[in-house]
Amino acid sequence: MTRFLFWNLGKKPIVQSIVDVAVTHNIDVLILAECVIPPDVLLVDLNKHSRPLYDYARSIGCEKIEIFTRFPRQFFKPISETDRLTIRSLNLPGTDSINVAAVHLPSKLHQSAESQSAASIELSYIIKKAEAISGHTRTVLVGDLNMDPFESGVISANGLHAVSSRKIAERKSRTVQGKDYPFFYNPMWNLLGDVRTSSPGSYYYSSAEYVTRFWHMFDQVLIRPSLVDIFDFKELKIITTAGTELLISDTGIPNKRLASDHLPLVFELSL
Repeated sequence: MTRFLFWNLGKKPIVQSIVDVAVTHNIDVLILAECVIPPDVLLVDLNKHSRPLYDYARSIGCEKIEIFTRFPRQFFKPISETDRLTIRSLNLPGTDSINVAAVHLPSKLHQSAESQSAASIELSYIIKKAEAISGHTRTVLVGDLNMDPFESGVISANGLHAVSSRKIAERKSRTVQGKDYPFFYNPMWNLLGDVRTSSPGSYYYSSAEYVTRFWHMFDQVLIRPSLVDIFDFKELKIITTAGTELLISDTGIPNKRLASDHLPLVFELSL
């Protein structure tokens, strides 16, 4: 079993919270956005409590994502990177290799919905190019998309093409205007609302406008159909505690005074 954590830290130097979540959930691959903590500082604290030890999976060009892993570097090599995206090949002994794509797309504060959709089209193109290089489509995409699962950049065929239905995703692709577009499956739909979890999303924003959604699921994991059978749906969680510390306030929203305005996301693959 390989366990992953994604957390947009909101530029907060919350070393102990990161360590507590990583240790509690036995994280193998730690993916961080908006991380201002020097890698050597975080490594020291992580490795006080972890065996095997974490290593820093240094980027060759991605400025927005930092990755720490308990696997040797030769098992986790870069395939492609931009300033906001890194795609790595995770090739563990005795298993099929997979592509791990980690991304932090631009915020709604700086991008229109149209621009976000355009960024999704470019992201989809880069992922498919990396899949051609690696020779397979066993890809998991995780990160802060800054879009909800139902927005056009996430669901459109020429965007990420991520659907809420496993059965539909298992068709592998669909044809639009004579061109095939591969699916992602988006399991985050299962966490929208407060029936399965104490947090109805990963990010909260309230405005005085007539229409406000309050909770958003900007932080997501998407999987290609070829990985559905090794994805543990029971282990997909939005995390609300770090050790004995609550990451949410008394009103149930992310406590950005003590931690980040985003909540961490944990998932597991049978690797």
